[in-house]
Amino acid sequence: MKITQFYWLAGAGLAILTTLLFFAGKQEVAPPSRRNAVPPNIIFIFSDDHTNQAISAYGSKLTKTPNIDRIANEGAILHTNIVTNSICGPSRATLLTGKYSHLNGYKLNEKVFNVNQPVFTENLQKNGYQTAWIGKMHLGTLPNGFDYLNVLPGQGHYYNPDFINSKNEKVQYPGYVTNIITKLSMDWLAKRDESKPFFLVVGHKATHREWLPDLPDLGAYDNRTFPIPPTFYDNYEGRLAAQDQDMTIDKTMRLKEDLKVHVDYEKAGSYSRFTPEQKKAFYNYYENKVSKEFDAKKLTGKALVEWKYQRYMKDYLSVANSMDRNIGALLDYLDKSGLAKNTVVIYASDQGFYLGEHGWFDKRWIYEESLKTLFVIRYPGVIKPRTHINQIVSNIDWAPTLLNLTGTPIPSYIQGESFLPLLKGEKTNWRKQAYYHYYEFPQPHHVYPHFGIRTEQYTLARFYGPKDFWELYDIKKDPHNMHNLYGQKGYEALTADLKIKLKQEIEQYKDDEALEIMASK
Repeated sequence: MKITQFYWLAGAGLAILTTLLFFAGKQEVAPPSRRNAVPPNIIFIFSDDHTNQAISAYGSKLTKTPNIDRIANEGAILHTNIVTNSICGPSRATLLTGKYSHLNGYKLNEKVFNVNQPVFTENLQKNGYQTAWIGKMHLGTLPNGFDYLNVLPGQGHYYNPDFINSKNEKVQYPGYVTNIITKLSMDWLAKRDESKPFFLVVGHKATHREWLPDLPDLGAYDNRTFPIPPTFYDNYEGRLAAQDQDMTIDKTMRLKEDLKVHVDYEKAGSYSRFTPEQKKAFYNYYENKVSKEFDAKKLTGKALVEWKYQRYMKDYLSVANSMDRNIGALLDYLDKSGLAKNTVVIYASDQGFYLGEHGWFDKRWIYEESLKTLFVIRYPGVIKPRTHINQIVSNIDWAPTLLNLTGTPIPSYIQGESFLPLLKGEKTNWRKQAYYHYYEFPQPHHVYPHFGIRTEQYTLARFYGPKDFWELYDIKKDPHNMHNLYGQKGYEALTADLKIKLKQEIEQYKDDEALEIMASK
């Protein structure tokens, strides 16, 4: 892993909080109720592959997430927060740059983020903010703009993980990764420079594959049988890319590596990092209970795939349990330390995720379950409790909103817009649509590259690569993207209008590759 040297940057003055600023053509206004107050701190809790369907604040009946719900209930919840490229590393690159993947250069996972480009945290530093990222970053290198870094190399490990710190040192910490990240975050908060406001990213590995729960959460859902999603046995009729993917629970999900059936606890890998006590607990649960149950049932066909689904859900939600618990611990710390009153707290994920819809796990698609991601935000005195935002917000909007919240000028390179007016309940001429472009093909999961537009009612997508074709969905009538309307009689005028809007989005965001594909047959 390439490591970039970090330097502390001197903070600039805080006078901008009391005036209207214009910077590179973007207007910057501090929140009215805070113009003469101390600038707010921000904690951005950023998880991996957590999804709306597993959050009770979003209406999930699968589990309870009381601490995530607390942020939503004490602030705002975004119901149509979508990503520009539904995959992990690129989503983090978009957070840092406020730009689409084709401009920030990070289109695919497991690449190296270009650290020579500007990131919004550098602007926070110039405005006097102390900045830190702790936990998962997954960008192949360490970007500028942070006074303190202590991050997982690559995907990181669930148990006894290594971290890379600002001194380029690799240090292994004993324990479970979610607990460690929370402890490291609270330690940094306790030791920070209290004369400065701060911006902290708490980057969780959870709930990423291969879903290793914390020891107290083993078997947490063993008494639950989860309902099979209505689209679980989707036959993908009329959707060529969906017919040709490799991300089904049936065929792609692995019994040993993903579901821990007869795991080899001695070979290298995640389990080689376990202490004897950790290994014993996993062996007792997964070998003596789960694997024995699997052997005894002798499952085949639908019974096997549905058993795999149940095991997947139990592990995924057990991993999420620890994260919600740790979010609660961090919120309690803010209360006890007195920081809660002037600290913006955000919980978001890098994209959505499939929990059996279409028979899938993973993400990648412009389809609703992976396109939309959770976003809840609390800011006492500025955002009214139980605020619901239904407008389309994109993750290119995250960076400018964070800058706006802190009264920091928004640089011209940022492609998004601040949605702070929406959070404050102000009337604003907000966007009616958003642009999307996914690239990673053929591995992993063999999802065709595609770009498209998501409006308040429709999704239009152009798939390209092995085959070139279009898909159109009425997401109000068909929220699971089951019925491709492209080319059907009666949709000609709508399709033509959406293609015009799509081209306008492509031109606005300077996606030359997509523009060339649009011009081809």
